[in-house]
Amino acid sequence: MSQKPQPPKRPSKGRAPRAKASRPETASLGRRLGRGLFGALATLLVVGVVILLGAAWIYSGPGPAAKAGDKTTVILRKGASLPEIASSLERGGVIRSSSIFMTAAKATGAARGLKAGEYEFASRASMATILDAIRHGRIVRHWITIPEGLTSDMVMDILNKSDVLTGDAATPPEGAILPETYEVQRGEDRAAVLQRMMDDRDKLLNQLWAHRQEGLPYRSKEEAVTMASIVEKETGKASERPQVAAVFINRLRTGMRLDTDPTVIYGISRGRPLGRGLRRSELDTPTPYNTYRIDGLPPTPIANPGRAALAAALNPAKTNDLYFVADGTGGHVFASTLEQHNANVAKWRQIERQRAGEGVPVVPAPPAGK
Repeated sequence: MSQKPQPPKRPSKGRAPRAKASRPETASLGRRLGRGLFGALATLLVVGVVILLGAAWIYSGPGPAAKAGDKTTVILRKGASLPEIASSLERGGVIRSSSIFMTAAKATGAARGLKAGEYEFASRASMATILDAIRHGRIVRHWITIPEGLTSDMVMDILNKSDVLTGDAATPPEGAILPETYEVQRGEDRAAVLQRMMDDRDKLLNQLWAHRQEGLPYRSKEEAVTMASIVEKETGKASERPQVAAVFINRLRTGMRLDTDPTVIYGISRGRPLGRGLRRSELDTPTPYNTYRIDGLPPTPIANPGRAALAAALNPAKTNDLYFVADGTGGHVFASTLEQHNANVAKWRQIERQRAGEGVPVVPAPPAGK
């Protein structure tokens, strides 16, 4: 039985026919976007790794070569900020990148403790080495040595010749400086360094004065410094300074004149070497410092005494000695009576004659307590 053909269905009114979704095209676009995003991320990763490796090489690898010689000096001022420090290092030619230096300083925690001062970096030193040096304050160290027994004018000669220090300073009173080796920094003011030397002397003098021997014939601390300056100039042997101090203190107590050549020299040249021995006329000429002609101590110290001389003047040996003379070995022999002393002087004169015959230079004997 045959079926009649069905008429085609009419589309419903008001509805447009739906188009089928194009799945292949959507999938293709998603894959392209995914591949693009992955490629971009991979590129960024590679670039980041390259940057990190480059920064690590700049930080840990060899730095720039020194512009001159095998070292570079950079001065970092006190109170400088991290950017200023980094900029100073880059301008000085010791690092390649100030930004990497700042990043490393912050990352390592060093940024909070960078020390000011003068630094000396070897050519091609790594940034890591430089940062570590500044973090631990490995600055260039400069020293100024003030020998014992110099006058204040001579001390100023040393300070004024230093190319590390700056500024001017007035000459301090005689005996106001403690001879020592002092550490100074480049650019430090001369007046500040000098004040440190004076403060150190005051501190030591106060300590020694507080524990001084009883019954010393001093009316003030400065008189003790004056005595110490005489002791300093009379002997270069620290071990015998208490004995030399005892001789002069015993003379003060008994009313004897000190009869010491260094005081006479100070009255002539303010303590600068004469380059010759004293003349009889100079010993006989009255000056405020000629202890052959005046009683007691001179009006001021004649030099800047060191620790040993100051200690000897305030804690002398307990002896009855009133005289001393050279013994030919660099030291002195002491005596409590003029008879003993004259015998010691005779021995010294014999040594002088013997050395003169052998062509050996003779150092003049210290005062004989005439």
